[in-house]
Amino acid sequence: MSEFDRIRAQIPTGLWIDGAAVPAAGGARFAVTDPATGDLLTEVADAGREDALRALDSACRVQSDWAATAPRERAVILRRAWEILIERTEDLALLMTSEMGKTLPEARGEVAYGGEFLRWFSEEAVRIGGRYTQAPAGNGRILVTQQPVGPCLAITPWNFPLAMGSRKIAPALAAGCTVIVKPAEDTPLTMLALADILAEAGLPAGVLSVLPSSDAAEVTAPLLADPRLRKVTFTGSTRVGKLLLRQAADNVLRTSMELGGNAPFIVFEDADLDQALAGAMAAKMRNGGEACTAANRIYVHNSIRAEFAARLAEKIGALRVGPGHEPGVELGPLINERQRNSVTALVDDAVAAGAVVRTGGKPIDGPGWFFQPTVLDEVPRTARMHREEIFGPVAAVYGFDTEDEVVAAANDTEFGLAAYFYTQNLDRVLRVSGALEAGMVGVNRGVISDPAAPFGGIKQSGLGSEGGSEGISEYLDTKYVALTH
Repeated sequence: MSEFDRIRAQIPTGLWIDGAAVPAAGGARFAVTDPATGDLLTEVADAGREDALRALDSACRVQSDWAATAPRERAVILRRAWEILIERTEDLALLMTSEMGKTLPEARGEVAYGGEFLRWFSEEAVRIGGRYTQAPAGNGRILVTQQPVGPCLAITPWNFPLAMGSRKIAPALAAGCTVIVKPAEDTPLTMLALADILAEAGLPAGVLSVLPSSDAAEVTAPLLADPRLRKVTFTGSTRVGKLLLRQAADNVLRTSMELGGNAPFIVFEDADLDQALAGAMAAKMRNGGEACTAANRIYVHNSIRAEFAARLAEKIGALRVGPGHEPGVELGPLINERQRNSVTALVDDAVAAGAVVRTGGKPIDGPGWFFQPTVLDEVPRTARMHREEIFGPVAAVYGFDTEDEVVAAANDTEFGLAAYFYTQNLDRVLRVSGALEAGMVGVNRGVISDPAAPFGGIKQSGLGSEGGSEGISEYLDTKYVALTH
């Protein structure tokens, strides 16, 4: 028996409803495949409308009990889940690598990062506040409390199958909300494993449901139409986020949307070039470029652009490509054929427009969905990849001459999730960080995600924040009680 087979035997492959793995109402199942080979990993239950409503029935049935559970007890469950998750780092890392394709070191990092949301929000559960003050007019008292919003629907993506789940589940549970999760079709196993861990940690049956499905709308539409659901949180494309917002409007649902990105990465002429190159590698190649925070547009001052592009091409071109579980591999496959075709089309478009290929530039033949690690220099700003997310291992380099020019170019997008810049000038740090239209800005660093900090964007990159002390507020309603004394 292989290591993966051993792990797979321990992971539930049914729907997770009422604290147990159950078959879909119609008995349907769908395949989960390895993007490095195209081979079948296993099959999981395929949820439909009836299953969605069954999960909502369960969530509503236990909502009041879970909301009334002592914050300390909720905290202990989340803390215990974190401990179990960390103990199983190697198994969870291999599971993620197998169904998503990321390298084992990346997957181990995600276990640590995703686990921190369980630990962080276990601590936030006991810090839900309010206030009690005298009314300024002296005619009474003002009591302000915060209460759980109620049953939530969380829709998670495939690129970070553990962390995107824990970042939504942990604050919801800490706040006293029940949760139904619709994981990405490509990566349901990690979410089912997390549900099993939370149950082992003591989470009562019905508080969390997980509904893998090959047809997202079949699950989400009836839930969004049901007035018992009170919140939807989604991480994914702006196109789908807009659709969900329209559906959520009918019942005026609370919404949290972490949507697309088009992050600029700016290297000013005074930057420490070694640090900037290291930051660019992290911001661009983390998760193989399949991240909403990935550096999509790398703007380098023309006085250093040629040197920067050459050194970046040397670093990226040297990355070892292969199945993520193999020792020494630094770049795994893309998630599926559709994503590889999308990256190929963007690169071909840029090259046709005049971009210079410094390294890579082509899909890799053979089993799996691999693409060469790529650097494109002198990319015209008319290229599609200047406007669209690449979501792959392709670094696009653009030149600039002035600060005003590059800030204007960086902001010339409907997106506003993350932005990065490198400089040694303190005045410029304050000036540019304030001028960039992004919810998160990295200054002289290429990785900015932190469970203790709010994660979220502006413009068409989303609504609300995840993580930090702000994260739990997304799952709480504010109530004002007017008192006479």
